[in-house]
Amino acid sequence: MLAYTVIAGILFAWALFSHRLARWSITAPLAMMAAGISLTVGSHPPLTFEFDNSAFEHAVEVVLALLLFVDATEVPGAVIRRERAVVTRLLAIGLPLTLGAAFLAGLACFPDQPYWLLAALATVVIPLDLAPTTAVVRDRRIPARLREVLNVEGGLNDGLISPVFLLCLAIGVESHAGGSTDYSEALLEAVTSAGWALAAGAATGVTASWTLRRAWARGWTQASATRLAVLAVPIAAYTLSVALGGNGFVASFVAGVCFAPALRHLGRGAVEMADDVLTLFLLALWFVFGQIVNNEFWDGFEAPVLLFALLAVTLVRMLPVLLALSGTPLSVRDRLFLGWMGPRGVPSIVFGLLAVVELPDERGGFIAQVMVMTVMLSIVLHGLSVEPLARRYARRTAAPRA
Repeated sequence: MLAYTVIAGILFAWALFSHRLARWSITAPLAMMAAGISLTVGSHPPLTFEFDNSAFEHAVEVVLALLLFVDATEVPGAVIRRERAVVTRLLAIGLPLTLGAAFLAGLACFPDQPYWLLAALATVVIPLDLAPTTAVVRDRRIPARLREVLNVEGGLNDGLISPVFLLCLAIGVESHAGGSTDYSEALLEAVTSAGWALAAGAATGVTASWTLRRAWARGWTQASATRLAVLAVPIAAYTLSVALGGNGFVASFVAGVCFAPALRHLGRGAVEMADDVLTLFLLALWFVFGQIVNNEFWDGFEAPVLLFALLAVTLVRMLPVLLALSGTPLSVRDRLFLGWMGPRGVPSIVFGLLAVVELPDERGGFIAQVMVMTVMLSIVLHGLSVEPLARRYARRTAAPRA
């Protein structure tokens, strides 16, 4: 319990000085990560977490379910309609090409690893997370169109990648158990699971949206109760899908997509409680990430891990994005910006932790080590590049005015 007390104390201390710390780009995730690294280092650290237990696994699953739901509800529908061509190209063309490029990069860097593990690794290191570089979506020097497109892509791509990750993980678990790895059977199982997930998520999201809108319009409920109801939606979707044999994460994401239109008709801040609960979970997760950094790099790391991580945060995303956006009205500079700004964070950490829990041998540790290196490189490279890129855009917009 002492670990949770320390986490709460660090969060409270950061909150006291958050405005001043923001001037040095010290966000809450970075502060929690630094605290986790410093308090879990050494052979006898003052704090430690155990990853190989069911309670931790369930906690990570709840975090991912809430994350997918909140991401889906926060995707602005107006931006999707206005930037339909760009968003469609990024998700329908750029995302599959990026996964393929990550797989090929893994094959080049780790030729001895099985294909299913490299495919799982690709799904771990590809999802976007704008939280470590929140300045990019708030800096008005960067064109609003680019910030909106990144926001939409970041809100949708982890929900699209999660079923692929779980399929690769299921194949890996079967392989680790010594069973025959029948890819066609695993694929059929995944399709069936996705079908139940779509049904459970859509039913939960549509039902909750319709009933809550009616209750709000007729004055049957109040703002505080509405926030509780919104928090219950992803939990209901996840548990219903799992009970039916479906993918709970896909169900949570679909529920968020179906529920999102109702938020326009509810009171202000209807999703705030779900967002705040998710934020608390995510900050605790960043603290745990600090321990993972120590665990994976206490004995050092190999050069292929660094090479793959460097490719994952640069060319693996940039080249597919440039290819997907060719022929669009976006300038080459804007395409390069969208290709470069692909920060990795919480989705990669959650997927990596699930891999560690489900694959308790050296393969889970391998995914964790590569994930940690990728996230750390992304925090440094993308975090340091936001300000210079914003200045360049500011100079470009100032020149015509002059």
